[in-house]
Amino acid sequence: MDREIVVLCSSAATTLVALMTTDGWKQVKVRFADLWQRGRPEQAAAVEADLDSARDAAITARREDDEEALADIAAEWRSRLRQLTNSDEALQTELRRLVEELRPLLADGSQAGSTVMNAHGSGSSQIYQAGRDQTITGS
Repeated sequence: MDREIVVLCSSAATTLVALMTTDGWKQVKVRFADLWQRGRPEQAAAVEADLDSARDAAITARREDDEEALADIAAEWRSRLRQLTNSDEALQTELRRLVEELRPLLADGSQAGSTVMNAHGSGSSQIYQAGRDQTITGS
C-alpha cells in the first residue's frame, strides 16, 4: 500500500476520533458517512451506527483519561478508511479534502495532546517532522 495513503488514513482517523467528543460531531459523522455512501453505499448505514458506537466509547475513554482506548478507536477507523480508499483515487482525494476542512474544528483545543502532520516527498527527499523537540544526527 502506498505510504501516502497510510499517512492520510492515519491523519483522518486521528481527526475523526478527536472530533467525536466535540459539539461539531453531528457534522463530522455526516461527512464521514457520506464518504462511505460514495464508496460503498451498502455499508453506509452500518458505518453510521458504528460511528455512533465509537463516539460513545471515545466519550467514555476521554472521561476516564484512557489514551490507549482512544488509540484503539483511531486504529480501527484507520483500518476501515484504508480499506475504503485503498484503490479509489477519488475517495482518497475526498478524504484528504475532508481532513483539511475539519482540521479548523480542532483549533478550539478539543484535541489537546494530539498532533496531525502531513508531508509529501518525492525522489530522494527527506522529511523530518516533530510535534516538539527533534534532534537529527547524521546525513
